[in-house]
Amino acid sequence: MSLRFGFVGFRHGHIYSLFRKIQETDGVTVVAACEEDAPSREEAIGKGVEMTHDRATDLIENAACEVIAIGDYFARRGSLAVLALRAGKHVIVDKPLCTDLDELEEIERLSGARGLKVGCMLTMRSSGPMNGLRNLIGKGAIGEVHAISFGGQHPLNLESRADWYFEPGKHGGTITDIGIHAVDMIPWMTGLEFSVINAARCWNAFAPEFPHFKDGGQMMLTMNNGCGVLGDVSYFMPNKGGYSSPFYWRTTVFGREGILETSTGAKAITVAQDGIVEERPFPEVKTGGYFEGFLKDVRGEAEGEDLDTAQVIKVSRTVLEIQKAADEGAREVRLS
Repeated sequence: MSLRFGFVGFRHGHIYSLFRKIQETDGVTVVAACEEDAPSREEAIGKGVEMTHDRATDLIENAACEVIAIGDYFARRGSLAVLALRAGKHVIVDKPLCTDLDELEEIERLSGARGLKVGCMLTMRSSGPMNGLRNLIGKGAIGEVHAISFGGQHPLNLESRADWYFEPGKHGGTITDIGIHAVDMIPWMTGLEFSVINAARCWNAFAPEFPHFKDGGQMMLTMNNGCGVLGDVSYFMPNKGGYSSPFYWRTTVFGREGILETSTGAKAITVAQDGIVEERPFPEVKTGGYFEGFLKDVRGEAEGEDLDTAQVIKVSRTVLEIQKAADEGAREVRLS
């Protein structure tokens, strides 16, 4: 029998990629869908989603499915995940999983107690550039890693972005929103772990119409070997061409024996060693990414390379603690 998915919320465009992925994958199927917000509901119907329920709680409690996929606004995702786990269903969520540490604790408790799995749409592990960095670091191409800088800036697209982004209490923070990708990517890429939040900051810059919305986000972190990480995940990219910019997810890794640099829009990885700078091609990406990892986790087949429930919880906790440090102006916070 196919693994059956029920979708709750289509408030962010990312969720449609999961919807399409399920339609294209053998052994899985969509059997239920709900969007309570009228404009978002009409948009989803226009994109081929067949709505089966009017209320999210009704779908979660009564739909004949094993998995709840969640794409509601950020701050509602955690509570919906908790409801789904209490109903005995696995959960997969567009990033971020949730915006509240207490909700994350409950998600972790329920998933562990009931043997249920939690997935998250963390896509960087499927990226050719990031797989290339990981391969070179793993082969010792630049020796021990001592510093990383990354720019995960995004276009703000104020006129077309969903209105709820700018409604107080619904977004949950720019670091939580965008930084979660880097928090997942960097340990996976290097084999290191984050240990200290040295500093983090969020502020309002490009969206003065919404002064409570802090579209700037930066962080300074330390990893367990002393490696320093400097990152910027602000909504500061140009609206036109921002996602294809050579600066989009530009990542530079400094090792004892050389430097690596690439970006999402690059055509290769730049390697600097012994005074020689050359370009290395991206590897063929063989991983099925977050979705394959989730399916294997549900089936009890997850391995060390797969994004499983434990990793999703860990990444979510780390990014929420960084966001909290930014919100509170905390410094030198040791990660739990």
